[in-house]
Amino acid sequence: MLKAELIAKSPMRVLEKSIEGGLASGNIGIIASKKGVGKTSVLVQIAIDKLLQGQKVIHVSFSSNTSHVFDWYENIFTEVAKKRGLEHADEVRDELVHNRVIMNFSQGSLKTEQILSSIRHLMVEGGIKASTLVIDGFDFQKSNPETLAKVHAFAVEMAVEIWFSATLPIDGQLAAKGKAPTILTAFMPSIAVLVVLEPKTEYIHFDVVKHHESTNLQDLKIKLDPKTLLIADV
Repeated sequence: MLKAELIAKSPMRVLEKSIEGGLASGNIGIIASKKGVGKTSVLVQIAIDKLLQGQKVIHVSFSSNTSHVFDWYENIFTEVAKKRGLEHADEVRDELVHNRVIMNFSQGSLKTEQILSSIRHLMVEGGIKASTLVIDGFDFQKSNPETLAKVHAFAVEMAVEIWFSATLPIDGQLAAKGKAPTILTAFMPSIAVLVVLEPKTEYIHFDVVKHHESTNLQDLKIKLDPKTLLIADV
């Protein structure tokens, strides 16, 4: 399979179609679930899809150990390339690595303005004109709506789309249809798309809680394989 065919047949096309063409620049999307369900995997697959299309991606990690982030990209790309029989996989991998930047921050030691300033400098002075930011490990329980509003303003200013992961409490609710999990309720004005990952018996379900201003919240025709954590068509 050629790269163009891989892009065309990606489950991400189903995701985009289900949320009115995609997240789009200037917007914030959230992939939420309880710990260990597959949020990071989904974010990395979103990022890889952008990279395959020749776009630049900045991956921001709030984890103390970023080596696992590199492992996620390598393992997921290798699995997808093998599963799809991607031609010239090594060359494609090199292209992806060239267009990807991974940054690491500590949420507790830096202010939001400092983090956004570092990213802005990378994009403007460093010439990394990313179309997408992926932010993993951000603790919404230690944040507030004003912080996310600043990130939203940054997304608009820099014309990027921003995907966050959000970890839900183990004993907390998931999402009722069209209703956000409790820890995200106050952040909803800044969120354009919210997808909650819900484990089922044989797969992980994508529950669309919000996509832009639409009230037509239909189930996605994709699922997450609990073994490989790859997104697949239903």
